[in-house]
Amino acid sequence: MELAYYSDYAVRLVNTEEPARGKDTLTSVEAVRALFGANQSAARRTTDADVTRFRSVRARLRAVFEAADGGDETLSIDLLNSLLLEFPVSPQISGHDFRDDDGRPLWHMHLADHPSNATAGYAAIAAMGLAFHLTEYGVDRLGLCEAPPCRNAYLDTSTNRSRRYCSDRCATRANVAAYRARKRLEAERVESTGRAADSTQPTSASGDR
Repeated sequence: MELAYYSDYAVRLVNTEEPARGKDTLTSVEAVRALFGANQSAARRTTDADVTRFRSVRARLRAVFEAADGGDETLSIDLLNSLLLEFPVSPQISGHDFRDDDGRPLWHMHLADHPSNATAGYAAIAAMGLAFHLTEYGVDRLGLCEAPPCRNAYLDTSTNRSRRYCSDRCATRANVAAYRARKRLEAERVESTGRAADSTQPTSASGDR
């Protein structure tokens, strides 16, 4: 498993809430377990208490994205470092069950967590994955969707650092809204110009033939 994979843990957790829309899907043990994806052994450790703990970690991870999106690089780093200190992990070489042509394991780095609860395990992996992404690509690669009221988190992996939206759906919605706004502005300008032209037209004097 590549280390870049772990950064998605942070994005998945942050995006369980849409504050501007008043939506929150992190309301049950089942919702927490779903965040672990294929890591079912870790998911099985989840209890009711983890729902509240996950929400707390979510708020701290969102703060990292908000600071990065707002251009405050130092604050973003400080917030992430506090998570790394509180939820440590241990690098470990792993081969799983994959084999190359010679029958040897395909060795790769793996983040081994030693948590006291499911939240600690998830937070450790999410924070470390985000740290790898941030140090590899830069703080400005952490963003929040610009299509209001979305504000979902995303990781910009584009070649020219051009990503602005969390999904194609939001990008399309934003482009349509911008197009409609331009058309309204053009119509208002035409209407305003027409009214101005009418007001400058000479009027015939009373009794003129």
